[in-house]
Amino acid sequence: MGQGRGEDFDEDAEGVPLQGDAGNGAALRDGLDVFIRRATDIKRVLPSIFNLKVLGERGSGLRARGSVQDFNALRDQCLAEGTLFEDPEFPAQDSSLFFSKSPNKPFEWRRPMEIVEDPQLFVEGASRFDVQQGELGDCWLLAAVANLTLSSALFYKIVPDDQGFGSKYAGIFHFRFWQYGRWVDVVIDDRLPTCYGKLVFLHSSQHNEFWSALLEKAYAKLHGSYEALKGGTTCEAMEDFTGGVTEMYELNQAPPNLFKIMLKGYERSSLMGCSIEPDPNVLEAQTPQGLVKGHAYSITKVKLVDIQTPGRTGKIPLIRLRNPWGNEAEWNGPWSDKSPEWRFIPESEKEEIGLTFDDDGEFWMSYKDFEEHFHRLEICNLNPDSLTEEILGSDKRKWEMSMFEGEWVRGVTAGGCRNFLETFWHNPQYRITLNDPDEDDEDNKCTVIVALMQKNRRSQRRMGVEVLTIGFAMYHLPDPDNLPKPLPLDFFKYNQSVARSPSFINLREVSCRFKLPPGTYCIVPSTFEANEEGEFILRVFSENKNNMEENDEEVGIGEIDDRDQHDGFHSGTKYVKNEPEPEEQKTEDKAKEFFLKIAGEDLEIDWKELQDILDYAMRNETKREGFSKDVCRSMVALMDVDRTGKLGYEEFRALWTDVRHWKNVFKMYDKDGSGYLSAFELRQALNSAGYRLNNHILNILVHRYGTKTGTISFDDFMMCAVKLKAMIDMFKEKDPDNSNRAEFTMEEWVEKTLYA
Repeated sequence: MGQGRGEDFDEDAEGVPLQGDAGNGAALRDGLDVFIRRATDIKRVLPSIFNLKVLGERGSGLRARGSVQDFNALRDQCLAEGTLFEDPEFPAQDSSLFFSKSPNKPFEWRRPMEIVEDPQLFVEGASRFDVQQGELGDCWLLAAVANLTLSSALFYKIVPDDQGFGSKYAGIFHFRFWQYGRWVDVVIDDRLPTCYGKLVFLHSSQHNEFWSALLEKAYAKLHGSYEALKGGTTCEAMEDFTGGVTEMYELNQAPPNLFKIMLKGYERSSLMGCSIEPDPNVLEAQTPQGLVKGHAYSITKVKLVDIQTPGRTGKIPLIRLRNPWGNEAEWNGPWSDKSPEWRFIPESEKEEIGLTFDDDGEFWMSYKDFEEHFHRLEICNLNPDSLTEEILGSDKRKWEMSMFEGEWVRGVTAGGCRNFLETFWHNPQYRITLNDPDEDDEDNKCTVIVALMQKNRRSQRRMGVEVLTIGFAMYHLPDPDNLPKPLPLDFFKYNQSVARSPSFINLREVSCRFKLPPGTYCIVPSTFEANEEGEFILRVFSENKNNMEENDEEVGIGEIDDRDQHDGFHSGTKYVKNEPEPEEQKTEDKAKEFFLKIAGEDLEIDWKELQDILDYAMRNETKREGFSKDVCRSMVALMDVDRTGKLGYEEFRALWTDVRHWKNVFKMYDKDGSGYLSAFELRQALNSAGYRLNNHILNILVHRYGTKTGTISFDDFMMCAVKLKAMIDMFKEKDPDNSNRAEFTMEEWVEKTLYA
């Protein structure tokens, strides 16, 4: 796993192992059948599970691989035509199985009725026994799939019950997953990979039951292939089934308030699982206390239980766990089934907690023993908007959540960690305000869970894309109203973070829980190295409402920078001046003379003639390459008020003033005279030219005008400035009151964008 260093990150980051197949020493082989309880009502921020996006639909969070697939429409079409659906987006080919190798055995794609005589989606309902691992290292997925069987309300949100092998069977099925802030509906056909007539991957213990195999196929399609599912963490799949935020705790480094964290998590319907590190030499080795190493357990209850002993009365912290095997393999220490400790618990309390002593894999243990015998705890905090009251419930508390999507772009917003101080401030920034402390917090502080998730990396594995090493830092803003947006370099030079991710690590998501005083904070998510590109979502969970916004500038026109370069930013003569220097005046006079010479009798010039003038006047800046056809046409369009396709002298003169400003800006930031700007300097350069832009616009500009190495040529800088001026002038014309809103008819919009 990747390791990293950074400011406040003086120690090597500790990697967390992905969970793969048992052959490579994975910690979790069997299903994590996390008990899903009721929790809270739907409220805000993310779409509910009913607001589904079809795979590939704009806004689904996925790039379209073809036409949008609508399950009901496709099924109706197949039924009308008397055909069975064949999915063109995930064909029955080797490419859907593996991307890095060829199959090592004769795979054959078969429909369920070609495998058994009486295929069923469910046989006597869905249970954890329907989740049997095949020849794919995706036990991390199976661990989460198993938990679906324990809550019918959640299960049928992920596995819709409007399908099967009955009268409407057409060889088509669909499943639903949470992906980066949105729920997507994934359509598949039912052709499954087999070898010698048997399913190769996930299957049920019932030979004619197929929901689990079809669910795995849908998840494989979501990520591009079955091979893309090899290796992962249970947290990842738990989040894809709930939209929640997951925390991981190493119990040998557990915070002193971990039981309270678990108790609050249980009150908010969090899913919890735990495991013991595997024995490298013995598969599923058992401890003397009856616990299984390298195996996933679910936590089904957390409670302070009343206890009465001859000497005193009080409460003891107990935890109920479940072994997904569901048999006699249980804890045999204190508080196990029929252990003598239970005689100190009142009968009413036993009844209230639902105490039973069966060989069902479920058992109780004290928190002290839990912390001593287990190694890792995973908590999935449920998104308050993704689940219905049927699953949750009005008697449960809920988290408050905010979410933003962002992007790291090379040379613009991919500033790296604090080790790269000069570019760190270019990372996206988010401001969060915490007003109310937790109800029962003695220190008057607020609980905050910050989760940073990188997007779409698993689905891009076939292209050689791996997960980035990511993390975040938080800074307290004592006087937020008097600080610039975004926070500049000097702020980070003289201010330390007040909270941060424990390490920079190459997992899909890094998250951490903090206790912070009420106030305003700035969160800076970043990759460990600078100039690493990727998309992300940032989510913040808190016990009370939080207010979150991007800490960035509003798009608009500002003042042209006319500071002297001796202000500490540059060295040289003047920076950008409204009045031309004597040398510039000579150049302008020559440009006017040249204009009059080539304009002809109509005293107007077209784009080609403008190109000749600019190439002559700025031959030193363009390095003999000259101005491109596109930039000259755009300049003519910018100033061509009467839409003749030509410029008169006054139009040319106004344009020349802008061009001179833009040239001076570029020249001052092109310190080495290379004819290129660093993209990190683009925001400052455009600010100096009088434009106020946020990260979203800057990212788009660099995607459009930047080179592969993240630099901006003089010609492209000029084009960028022309386009910005045209679009902003167009908007301001329709927004005379500076309301930041404008209305255009379709004709006006098409006309103006064509000329922009």
